[in-house]
Amino acid sequence: MDQAEQLRNIIKQRNRDPEKKARVITITSGKGGVGKSNAAVNLAVQLRKLDQKVIIFDADFGLANVEVMFGAIPKYNLSDLIYRGKQIKDIITSGPMDIGFISGGSGITGVNNLSRDQIAFLVHNLKALDQIADIILIDTGAGIADSVLEFVLASPEVLLITTPDPSSLTDSYSLLKALHRNPNFRKEEAAIKVIANRVTTVDDGWAVFDKLHAIVSQFLNGSLEYLGMVPMDSAVEKAIRQQIPVAIWNPEAKSSRAFANLAEDLLHRTSYHSNEKQGITQLFYEIIIKRFRGGAK
Repeated sequence: MDQAEQLRNIIKQRNRDPEKKARVITITSGKGGVGKSNAAVNLAVQLRKLDQKVIIFDADFGLANVEVMFGAIPKYNLSDLIYRGKQIKDIITSGPMDIGFISGGSGITGVNNLSRDQIAFLVHNLKALDQIADIILIDTGAGIADSVLEFVLASPEVLLITTPDPSSLTDSYSLLKALHRNPNFRKEEAAIKVIANRVTTVDDGWAVFDKLHAIVSQFLNGSLEYLGMVPMDSAVEKAIRQQIPVAIWNPEAKSSRAFANLAEDLLHRTSYHSNEKQGITQLFYEIIIKRFRGGAK
């Protein structure tokens, strides 16, 4: 039995259990520096205020933006779980308001060569993560690297962060084009929601979305959803320097209120339904099985 078949059988067995599954939301961007990780941590804070148990999975390998913004250094990461026998609770670092985060480290890069026992151990722990969290936010890297596309392709729900800057819009389109050209992309099932960051007014936010949606519709025959905007706000940079999310550092800041609205929309007013939850276990299955099939080039 090859590794792909081993993984498939393990996942099938786990999915027979009528256990809770977390809602998985992947947050990504076409380029760095547009506020992606800042959006992840502040959405986590606002979702926590709405009584959601939230964990951030930091899949932005090589950068430690989440831990910097939380002012906390993780002791362990995913590699320690896979190769050193740590449990999922061991690798969750506690952030403010009891928000947990997990550093992916180099653990993702080694999943191709896992033994059956390692696969079973990983799946068992990911299943436990589904029990711990209501919502898991995955903070990917930026751009069209394979590691980014894998998470976006496997995720049932994606938030795309962009800004009015022309280069940001261009890079966002490049990411969307790479997705549409990937044979694993399921256009009919994709739920990609746009957040316009660092805009001046509500109308400016809609203008950013309209520009991006127009070219995606025309050249890719695809569609996007608009989740909302976050205004330009000096409080954000001040909070980052303090290593505190702005939603905690200044809850009344205009950016904090915007993140509160976005979290409310995600939780109550989007097209998402609770019965669509696939959980973190299924997401990793999608990533790993596509690697075995040669889906990630």
